[in-house]
Amino acid sequence: MNTIAEALEQLRAGRPVLVADSQSRENEVDAVLSAELATPATVGWMVRHTSGYLCAPMTGERADHLGLPLMVPRSQDTLHTAYTLSVDAASGVTTGISGHDRSRTANVLADPAATPADLVRPGHMLPLRAVAGGVRERGGHTEASVELCALAGLAPVGVISELVHDDGSMMRMADAEPFAAEQGLVLVTIEALIAELDARGAAPFSSPRAVGEWNPDRVTRVAQAHLPTRHGDFTVVAYRDLRTGAEHLALSAGAVAEALDGPARGTSQQRAPQQTAQGASQQPVQGALQQTVPQQGAPLVRVHSECVTGDVFGSRKCDCGAQLDRALELIAAQGGVLVYLGGHEGRGIGLAEKIAAYALQEGGADTVEANVARGWDPDLREYGAAAAILRDLGVRQVRLLTNNPDKVQALAGQGIGVDQVVPLVVGVTAQNIDYLRTKVAKMGHLMDVESMLGVVDAGDGPVLGRHAGQGPVSERHAGGSPVSERRAS
Repeated sequence: MNTIAEALEQLRAGRPVLVADSQSRENEVDAVLSAELATPATVGWMVRHTSGYLCAPMTGERADHLGLPLMVPRSQDTLHTAYTLSVDAASGVTTGISGHDRSRTANVLADPAATPADLVRPGHMLPLRAVAGGVRERGGHTEASVELCALAGLAPVGVISELVHDDGSMMRMADAEPFAAEQGLVLVTIEALIAELDARGAAPFSSPRAVGEWNPDRVTRVAQAHLPTRHGDFTVVAYRDLRTGAEHLALSAGAVAEALDGPARGTSQQRAPQQTAQGASQQPVQGALQQTVPQQGAPLVRVHSECVTGDVFGSRKCDCGAQLDRALELIAAQGGVLVYLGGHEGRGIGLAEKIAAYALQEGGADTVEANVARGWDPDLREYGAAAAILRDLGVRQVRLLTNNPDKVQALAGQGIGVDQVVPLVVGVTAQNIDYLRTKVAKMGHLMDVESMLGVVDAGDGPVLGRHAGQGPVSERHAGGSPVSERRAS
């Protein structure tokens, strides 16, 4: 067995090293290359001696910079390997599969100057996203290869593939040692790498030299326009999520919209639609407006998860459509932002799966039980994109329209201060009362559903529901720990 120092020396020389994980994990040995130094010869060697399924591990920030969302929103891989969309280099390749072409793609993935436009999707290499805590959080070859490249002073992007025998079976440690000796290669373990990092006191993916300015932001601003609605006039900005590929919207009114539109905005409904330059759409947002939004009082903000059945079709199974309407009314009147998050259908399971969960609810399951029965967690949503959008709009403090403590905690964890939590309890119907009770009892939502029940509509008339901040449900201040307040149902 070799030392980590020997492995780093080999990586700097552009040679592959062999890395073994624990016998209790995959019990596999991967060949690891620096993507920065990959050549047709070294990639060709990997194809001959491995499965040929070449992956390119990198940090999540690097994947975001290159516009590489996860291949699927929820991985069913037992080891939670974070595959992104496959890629080829956009230039300098033919079919993309040869050793020359895949080494070219690896070089592009490691190039700090590369942009999303330098790659085509799909392709013949599989980028992988390493977890933020590195190999000490997840002891996989993905994280190990990125850590090794960083320690070697190279771009923290690797190329990896599993060693196999001539008959195609996996090569284990017992066979990897004689193979390494035969090939003149260095063999190390992930356990030894973790010990080396601990001895150095190194942060995850730390490098002795800086490798480019890789922007870690989450979203790209794509377009901007004026949007008159039945609730009022808004400025709408479209965003693309660099992590998931989803599209999001921000509808703003008042000071935030004025900062977006500049002096020409006024109050006229004759504003011409605006769109960012095509080139700018390729760059992550930089929060350029943060100094232009007036700071006297936090704007009203709603982070709304997309719900086609409720928002578009007016479903009475949920309160989403009623919440969307009321939030837009309040924001139009008071000023603020509604962030509409794509990819959140059915709390993240998708539209078709949500309909399948509805069928289970008709058989007696509640909304949480139905998602779990379909093989999903109760709630797969996360709100990093919402925080990134608010930062781009110059919003650092908010009055948050929500009943969901997870949203309060998520925004606060991303540096968005929540000055006040404004309850949004509307749209109670005979068809969704049990759904709302479940959200309180099992998901900790902060709303007094029972206080809404003077008369519950069971037909086609208006639904019952006091508006946000009215009646027995009062505004709660985030500083007074409202997130921990849970009503017993």
